[in-house]
Amino acid sequence: MSVRMPSSAEPAETAHRAGFACFVGRPNAGKSTLTNALVGQKVAITANQPQTTRHTVRGIVHRPDAQLILVDTPGLHKPRTLLGERLNDVVRTTWAEVDVIGFCLPANERIGPGDRFIAKELASIKKTPKIAIVTKTDLVDSKTLAEQLIAIDQLGKELGFEWAEIVPVSAVGDQQVGLLADLLVPLLPEGPALYPEGDLTDEPEQIMIAELIREAALEGVRDELPHSIAVVVEEMLPREDRPADRPLLDIHANVYIERPSQKGIIIGPKGKRLKEVGIKSRRQIEALLGTPVYLDLHVKVAKDWQRDPKQLRKLGF
Repeated sequence: MSVRMPSSAEPAETAHRAGFACFVGRPNAGKSTLTNALVGQKVAITANQPQTTRHTVRGIVHRPDAQLILVDTPGLHKPRTLLGERLNDVVRTTWAEVDVIGFCLPANERIGPGDRFIAKELASIKKTPKIAIVTKTDLVDSKTLAEQLIAIDQLGKELGFEWAEIVPVSAVGDQQVGLLADLLVPLLPEGPALYPEGDLTDEPEQIMIAELIREAALEGVRDELPHSIAVVVEEMLPREDRPADRPLLDIHANVYIERPSQKGIIIGPKGKRLKEVGIKSRRQIEALLGTPVYLDLHVKVAKDWQRDPKQLRKLGF
C-alpha cells in the first residue's frame, strides 16, 4: 500500500504535462472544497448538503511544470428522479474522458454502501489511474486516519484494482493539498498548456453567477429544499449612461422552486430572506467579476421541474 504522507520534495520532471483530473465521491465528500483549494480561488460551489454541484466546473491549476484541469462532477448516487439519472450519466461520461480519477473519501466517516457503489463503478474503468484521496483529515485523530487508510487500501484489493496513490488531505486546513497536485501531475500526458495563463475555469460567467446565487439561496433551508432550487440568469447588461470610471452591471435572475408552498421559505417574512440571499450573492458576484453589480432576483414556480424533461432543458440540464 502506497500512502503519501509529508516527505522531502520529489525530483522535478522536465517535460511539461497537461491534462484532466476529476474528483468523484459520495455527495458532500469534499470534492468542491478540494477543487477550490487546489485552484486557490472559488470556482465550485460548496454547501453543507449533498448534491450541490450540478454543472461540470473545471478549475485550472497553473504550474511551471504542468497544467492540471480539474473536472468537478456531481456526486454519483442511486437516482430517484430524471434529473438524478442525467447527473449520473454526466459522471460516467466524464470518467471515460479524464487522465486520472481522484476518489474522495472523508476521514471522519466509515466506508459505506455509497462508497462501495462508486468504487465498483471505478473498478470497471480499467485504463484510468485512480488515486484515493482521504479528505477532512483535520476532523480525526491519527488512529482513526490510519484505520481509514487501511480500509481504503482493502477496498481496492477486494474489487481487484490497485490505487495509484492514497493521499490524506485537509482542504480546510491546507494540509497536503500541494502534495496532492504533485502526485496528480506525473499521471497527466506530456504536452503544452491547454488554457491561457490566468484562466481559472472555462465555466461561462452566467452559469457561475447562477451557482453563486443558488449557493446563497440554499444556505439555511437545506433541510426543507435541498434539491428544489434552480437559478437561471436571464440577462446581464452594463447600465447605460454611467461614467467610465463608475460602471454598473445589471443582472436579472430567476430562482425557481417546485411548489408554490416553497415560495415563502425562499422569500422569508417580509422578503427578509430573499434580501439576504441578494446581498450575499451580490458580494460574491462582484468579487468574481471585479465590477459593481445591481442584482434583481425573482422567485418563480416551475412545477416538479426535476421530473419534467421540458423544464429540465429550460433550466439548463
